[in-house]
Amino acid sequence: MADHDTIAIQADGKTAVLGLARSGLATIKALGRGDSKVVAWDDNEERRKEAAKLGAEIADLGSADFGDIETLVMAPGVPLTHPTPHPAVVQAKAGGTEIVGDIELLYRAQPAARYVGITGTNGKSTTTALIDHILRSAKPEWHSLMGGNIGQPVLDLPMPTANQPVVLELSSYQLDLTVNGVFSVACLLNVTPDHLDRHGGMEGYIEAKKRIFRRGAMVQHAVVGIDTAPTGTVATELERGGHWKVTRISSEGRVEGGVYVLNAVLYDDLDGFDKAICDLLPIETLPGMHNWQNAAAAFATCRHLGVEAEAIAEAIATFPGLAHRQQIVGRYKRITFVNDSKATNADAASKALGSYANIYWIAGGKAKDGGLNGLEGLVDRVEHAFLIGEAADDFAGWCDGKLESTISSTMDKAVEAATAMAVETRKPSIVLLSPACASFDQFDSFEQRGDVFAKCVEDTIRKRQQALEAQQ
Repeated sequence: MADHDTIAIQADGKTAVLGLARSGLATIKALGRGDSKVVAWDDNEERRKEAAKLGAEIADLGSADFGDIETLVMAPGVPLTHPTPHPAVVQAKAGGTEIVGDIELLYRAQPAARYVGITGTNGKSTTTALIDHILRSAKPEWHSLMGGNIGQPVLDLPMPTANQPVVLELSSYQLDLTVNGVFSVACLLNVTPDHLDRHGGMEGYIEAKKRIFRRGAMVQHAVVGIDTAPTGTVATELERGGHWKVTRISSEGRVEGGVYVLNAVLYDDLDGFDKAICDLLPIETLPGMHNWQNAAAAFATCRHLGVEAEAIAEAIATFPGLAHRQQIVGRYKRITFVNDSKATNADAASKALGSYANIYWIAGGKAKDGGLNGLEGLVDRVEHAFLIGEAADDFAGWCDGKLESTISSTMDKAVEAATAMAVETRKPSIVLLSPACASFDQFDSFEQRGDVFAKCVEDTIRKRQQALEAQQ
């Protein structure tokens, strides 16, 4: 790791910080290192206490006077426009206060770094982590940094140096709060309906994603997945604009002048030679066409950053994968247990369901709009569904006439029942947690849900092995 200073933000006037989870507290620390005056608020009392320990003034920003506040730094989870702006947003706009997020503060602190932005409805985290893995493997001397929506608050990163790659996963909420930040390479993977209540509908959601393509003075590369209709349109719009050098990517067929996957083989046609790069099928940490698109995006991005194709291929083959994203957490006899807890909607779950056969599917939780609609074409891959959480009854109704299902209610019961049924078949099978739901009915987060699944798998395998030993 290169020897960098921590990030210090020197604000001209008082700065308000709204939302005091990890990114909010990191923002207060960075402002404190710059001796900036900070006022902060969160509805959670414990978080307010943490902010006070860091030296922030505590005040309810929903009713505060913004006359002496220059900047409002908002957590991405706080509503900016829809369904209703947070009262602090109304107050800030009335007082002429600028509203930004932590990504914007990072860019202002070091605009000369090489920022790589990745957004899209699905696949952001895997693509971000894969790009970072490639850069660290192929170009360790670059000391690439990674942060954003993937979990590391950007203001907790070391201060980047000029031209140092900074790889950022960006949600639509974060892009809404990024005013001036520009990216050397900006990647838009896909757009399908999600978070529509926060953007006033699909059109607003697409516009939020397009904010990643803010024009700068340098040569900028746009890597755009064209396997969803809205992103195909965005690619055409960017080409017509003339500023961006657009690379189209696809996991569904040949793309002239782009990067694509055909029959599980990654191809590079950036230079017009249509060169086969690597076979993705043997890579267990990148299963399915959606992950092949992620690999194509990472390949194109790293090529534009100056990494050689052969070095990228070698790094892709050693990618360790990400927790809770089609993560293999156990094997027993001919059963593979896969943790896809990050699949919080039907579209995300469809990726895992389309990657395997002989699936014993654990689904359910706090349902999102549409429930399981859109998954009808994948039910032939599922042997049986085991339903948990609030959505269990509704999901059972959806399954009726499509596939056999059991209401298991809790994770431990679902894992035990799925394992028992899979063992009886005596053929290669997948016990898959891909909930197509939010986690907040039974768990604090999708991460906790995935961890509980992994623990239930461990316990179930241990009990079965102990029972076998006792019979011997």
